[in-house]
Amino acid sequence: MRSIEHRIFEAGMPVAALMEKVAGKLSDRIADLYPRCRVGVLVGSGHNGGDALVVARELHFRGYEVRVYSPFSRFKELTEAHLQYAKSLGILYEIEDLRSCDLILDGLFGFGLTRSLEDPILSLIHQVNEWQIPIISIDLPSGLHTDTGRSLGTAIRATHTLCLGLWKLGLLQESALEFVGKAELIDFDIPLTDITAILGETPQLQRVTSAWAMSALPLNRPASTHKYKMGHLLLICGSNRYAGGALLTGLGGRSSGVGMLSIAAPNSLKPMLSSHLPEALILGCPETASGAIASLNCDFSAFDAIACGPGLTLDAADIVQQVLECDRPLVLDADGLNALAKLGAETLKNRQAPTILTPHLGEFKRLFPDTNLECRASAVRAAAAATGAIVLLKGARIAIADAQGQISINPESTPALARGGSGDVLTGLLGGLLAQNPTALLEITQTAAWWHAQAGILAAQTRSELGVDAHTLTQFLIPAIVAHQKN
Repeated sequence: MRSIEHRIFEAGMPVAALMEKVAGKLSDRIADLYPRCRVGVLVGSGHNGGDALVVARELHFRGYEVRVYSPFSRFKELTEAHLQYAKSLGILYEIEDLRSCDLILDGLFGFGLTRSLEDPILSLIHQVNEWQIPIISIDLPSGLHTDTGRSLGTAIRATHTLCLGLWKLGLLQESALEFVGKAELIDFDIPLTDITAILGETPQLQRVTSAWAMSALPLNRPASTHKYKMGHLLLICGSNRYAGGALLTGLGGRSSGVGMLSIAAPNSLKPMLSSHLPEALILGCPETASGAIASLNCDFSAFDAIACGPGLTLDAADIVQQVLECDRPLVLDADGLNALAKLGAETLKNRQAPTILTPHLGEFKRLFPDTNLECRASAVRAAAAATGAIVLLKGARIAIADAQGQISINPESTPALARGGSGDVLTGLLGGLLAQNPTALLEITQTAAWWHAQAGILAAQTRSELGVDAHTLTQFLIPAIVAHQKN
């Protein structure tokens, strides 16, 4: 972002003019969120503080009661000028005068902060957080590392974060969740030529949006289509111990709209699966003494995609090896990933077909023990480069990367999805979408993650976060799409 701004200023845009434009957009959005009230404004020494001062001025003229405080004694020239004008307006106060405000505007630090905070700033942020007043942060909550999203000693716990221009990586990290609140992008008309000059035609880091994900779904089908044109998915999952894994993966696959669904599972699970998924073809397999799949005898070329792993147990590790040797697009999850970890994730480089890995944090560490997880985006990029696979790292902020270094972050989720079996549903859903479009790998993976999260959000709104078990989640997959079609 700093490089893009430099290009804008080099082209002749005055810094003061851009500050006025940004602050005007911020003022409009703040007025939408909070009607006329008492606003306390925390001002930093740099241009983030300047933005805050211009917003303070504009809100003052709109009839807000504005109280400005800064813990700094030295400022950038433009910020100093705005501070002097705020003083002439009579809106400079001491920190204790902000305690009775209805809203706090945080303009202490913008992007670029990487050093740990010290007193008196450290104590100031603790004090403001303890007031439990709604807080709007400009660009990033003060105290967050711009890239990792980790607090640098402490950070403002914002109610809203109004990110300026382009998304900052730190806002999309799981570690930032407790500080960011609801994040929104404030577009101030950055020329596309400046963006592409720095980031390229396709930025390597993207944020998945609802509009984009909906456009990638196979919703508009030709009138003359039939089931064999809508993809055939093979699920390899389940064991006597984890029968539910096969069922939940199957329900996720069914909801994807795939034309044909086949499930390879131990023979003992066939009656249960047939009763809950009557439209699926259940391929009963011989079992080990522990109830895992002992052997798999089927023609992989009959399928457009395969998803393997949920509920298998490691007693079926030989089955995973067999699947890895086939030439079909493959989704690996759960015990499929654990079996791969024993083989070595780098063996995927030899696969003759695309692979998508969907680990949670523990599985990721087993697969890639030497990868630094401080930044999830960097971690998945490294994992994808090492394997040639698409890697989807589960969590409150799902991060996805392909071998070409393209990264996407799914910015919305819900703690309701932190339930056993939720990942099995995602595996089936992803597999079904992949079978319908086995060439658009990264796009399909992003869309499946978004869809799964939206179903969880809708289910939590209806049943509360406590009421969303994995089976219930499957019942909200289609309603989530219908709800977005109406918007």
